[in-house]
Formats: sequence, C-alpha cells, structure tokens
Amino acid sequence: MIPGNPDVGHTVAFYLIFLSFLPVNLATSNSRQGSQKQNTEEVFYDSQLDLREIVFVIQSQSNSYHVRQAERRREDLLQQTQSLTQPPPLVLFLHSLTDNEGDWSILPLLPYFSLSFGKNSSWLVFLEEETKVKVTKLLQILRKFDRRKEWFLGKPLHDEESTIIHHYAFAENPSIFKYPDFSAAWALSFPLVDRLANKVKDDPLKSDFTIDLKHEVALYIWENGQGPRLTGVPELCTESEASQAAQHCATTLSNLSPLCGDPVKKEEIFVAVKTCKKFHNERVPVVKKTWERDASLLEYYSDHADPTIPTIDLGVPNTERGHCGKTFAIMKRYVSEAVPKTSWLLVVDDDTLISLPRLQMLLSCYDPSEPVCLGERYGYGLGQGGYSYITGGGGMVFSRTAVMKLLASGCKCYSDDAPDDMVLGMCFNALGLPVTHSPLFHQARPEDYSREFLNHQVPISFHKHWNIDPIAVFNRWLKDGLTSEIPQKFMKSTKEEL
Repeated sequence: MIPGNPDVGHTVAFYLIFLSFLPVNLATSNSRQGSQKQNTEEVFYDSQLDLREIVFVIQSQSNSYHVRQAERRREDLLQQTQSLTQPPPLVLFLHSLTDNEGDWSILPLLPYFSLSFGKNSSWLVFLEEETKVKVTKLLQILRKFDRRKEWFLGKPLHDEESTIIHHYAFAENPSIFKYPDFSAAWALSFPLVDRLANKVKDDPLKSDFTIDLKHEVALYIWENGQGPRLTGVPELCTESEASQAAQHCATTLSNLSPLCGDPVKKEEIFVAVKTCKKFHNERVPVVKKTWERDASLLEYYSDHADPTIPTIDLGVPNTERGHCGKTFAIMKRYVSEAVPKTSWLLVVDDDTLISLPRLQMLLSCYDPSEPVCLGERYGYGLGQGGYSYITGGGGMVFSRTAVMKLLASGCKCYSDDAPDDMVLGMCFNALGLPVTHSPLFHQARPEDYSREFLNHQVPISFHKHWNIDPIAVFNRWLKDGLTSEIPQKFMKSTKEEL
C-alpha cells in the first residue's frame, strides 16, 4: 500500500525528521569494537588468506547494457587470476542471485551470503560495474585485517550538512558519520556477514523507503553504536584508472561518463516538463534560461494553457501532492499522433536541472527496442517484497517500448494525485520489467550529496530550487553546450564497444 504522502523524493524524509533530534554518540563501543580496535596502523598480516576465500559481488543490473558491463568486469577479474597459482575467486552478479528484483538493496541477501559462503569464505567484496580491481593488491590489503573479526571496509564519505536524502541524520554534526563510496568497492568480513544475517532473519527490515543505499547499509551495520563503524582503506579509490594518482590504488574507475558510440540524436528524445500555473513565472523561466535550448522536442504541461510559454492543458487539474494523472496523460499523448514519434521520453519537473547532451551520451548505451525505465532508483518496502521505482525529480527516462507496454497493460493511477513515480514503479514491477538505476541522476541539490561522491561523476541532473541559485547551479554542474564541447577529460577512454 502506498503511503499517503506521495512526494517521496522531497517529503518522505520528513516523517523521519525526528532522527535529527535523537542523541547520537559515535564513540559508543562494545566488546566487538574494542576487540578489533579498527586501527589500520596495527597491522595484522594474514599470509594464509587466498583468493578462494574472497567472494566478489558485482552490483549488476538486468538491463542488457549493464549485463555486458558486469560480464566485462568479471572477465577482467578472472583474467588477472590466471597468472596466479591460486584457484580463482567466486565472482557473482547481484541481479541474478535470486528472483527478487529488490535484492539490489543487499541487506535482504545477507542470509543467503552467510548460508552459501560463510563456511569457506573470509571476505565479501562488493564492486560496481565500473569498478576496476587490481586483484593482487586487494589481496595484500585484505591480509592486513584479521578475518576472524568483524570488519566493514571502504572509502569513507560524509555529509557536509544534514540532508533530506539521509533523513537529516546526525543533524548536529553530519560529518561524524562515515559511509562507503560503492564506486571504490567495499568489503565485509564473514564474521560480520554472519551476525548481520542473523539480525536480518530475527528482526526483518522495517524501513519503508530505500533512498541512498550506501548510507542506509552503513547505518544498519553501525546499529546505533552496537556494530562496527566503517574503516577507511586509502587503497580503495575512485580515481580514473589512467590517473597518475591511482598508482597506489587497489581499485579505480574504468570511466567517468558512459558513452557507447555516437550520442543519441536530440531529435530522438521527447521532453515533457510538468508545471502548473503558479510556477509559470518562477520555474519555467529557469528552464528556458538553462537547458531548454538543448532540446529539439519539448512541451510544457500545465493546468493552464499559456500561449506565451507555451503550455498545454491536458485536462488534468493541478494537485498539491502526486501528479500521476498528469504523467499518464503525458504518456498517452507521447504515443499519439499529436507529437513526433521518438525513441525516448524524458519526464521532468519544472524545477529539474538537467544536461541533455550528457543524457544523449548515456542513452547511447541503451537499446530503445527494450522496455527501459531509467533514472535514480529508489525502493519501497524492499524487505517485504515491495518494488523499485525511478524517483521523479531527477528525471524519468522511458524507451518508447516501455511506454507502449505500460499503457497496453491497463495499469493506471488510483487517483490523479497519487505519486506518479511510485505508481509507475508498481506497474513495471507487476509487468516484470525492472527499472534501471543511474547514479548520474539526482533527486536533490548538489549540496545534499557528499563532495567526494560528486567529484568522480559527470552528473546528468539535480532537482529543487530551494535555497540555491538554480541558474548558478546549472552553470557550475551541468552546462556543457553542445555534446562535442563536453570537456575531453570526461570523454577520454569512455567509449565502450556495443
């Protein structure tokens, strides 16, 4: 059942805002923390650890492009081990471990990992599709930690200020809590995996929403001071693999901005901007001054037809909460003869800031003949068999095939003010069509994300005008001009064979 407050990207955090008032003491420790001391200067060298005791889990997705990326990553890992005398490690694809699409949230899978690999393995190492691993160096690093104890290893991120995407946790001192940058890889020792697996079984996950997985995993492991904190490992890096600064790194990133051939032509992307009369003079001018010029086909949809913009009234009244009725009307118009036929539909809010040239690059990696639903993925009730959805503020991208399948299914809004992104997620879930996540879309403002996290991105979108100058934000983070003018540091070594 969808909760009554539908503007999930902005307001779901408010029902958890009380977290900002809870007393937080990261110095809390118990016998587990005291025994391991979590000090990398006190080196424990375990020469007996070998590759067979490491289980690699690639945080893969079922879309064909992402499957290919994951296969390349696995092939690279196994090729590196061929030159070693040890048997190769296990390399698993996250998306194929079970039939539960929501297992991308990882925590529900901990019992599976414990039962399947706990007896013969020492480390569970997670990496993303773009994370390149130097296997020998990683093995040397893991040998420094006592595998008999509980360890949570990674590259630490922290918030500069309390943020809505983290439910305003640690509001008095946000920087005190560290969580891992998944792009750098992160690791759990199996004693920790085993204990967390029992915790998941005995105390099922209760959080309704999965918004920023890396932060939520760290909170679950930390367990309000009862579990281990993240131990930073300097060799887990997010430098480009070609960078001089990456020489000491055990992990690097293979590319910064996906490009799989020629960028999709802008004539193949139909852009739908959701607005309403009260924002015609406030938000629409920002779109026109920033990214509208990069669109070939764009329409504004409102509750009031204003020929000076122009806006189109779809006959759906404006609502204060969700905009399901409007979004479904947009989709029906998209497949009609009222607009030119294109391969892709982009639906954004009037306070979304987006780089269309970068989106053209990203879409070169996806096949529009497949039912693609792309953007920043959130989850609802994943621990209880819920569903995933693309959060609307960061931009929702649909292939024409996906829209046709959705409309043909008869799935529809239960009310005009239902949350459109969540209803779409339910519909795609019912059809057995997974949504596809890209970390380059952002439901919130740049201020709401760790600087270290954004430093290795070429972001596609941000959302909200609250307490910022949106034009300045666009110019700083998203302005590229034409695709051919995108800085070469973003383009270098990014092309992938289809």
